[in-house]
Amino acid sequence: MDKLHTPEVDNLFRAILCLESVEECYKFFEDACTVKEILDISQRLKAAKMLMDGENYVVVSKTTGMSTATISRVNKCLEYGGGGYKAVLEKLDKLEKEEK
Repeated sequence: MDKLHTPEVDNLFRAILCLESVEECYKFFEDACTVKEILDISQRLKAAKMLMDGENYVVVSKTTGMSTATISRVNKCLEYGGGGYKAVLEKLDKLEKEEK
């Protein structure tokens, strides 16, 4: 991951952390990414949630339309990655519970 850790990527992540609302996120990501890129990332997050909830690849694939190869990659990240999916999903779960 050393190729990923650059001043430019640091600045990108700082920019994302500056966003204060979902609407600001829409505006930024619509400018910075293609619609497909945004949808792909959101789909991977959904797959990660489903896998963490115990769903199998077949159900995840049917629900999301993702290939089993991509689902496998998401699952590998859940198992052996840096913990990013888990951290975000736990924070989203906590936020959802607080909003109820």
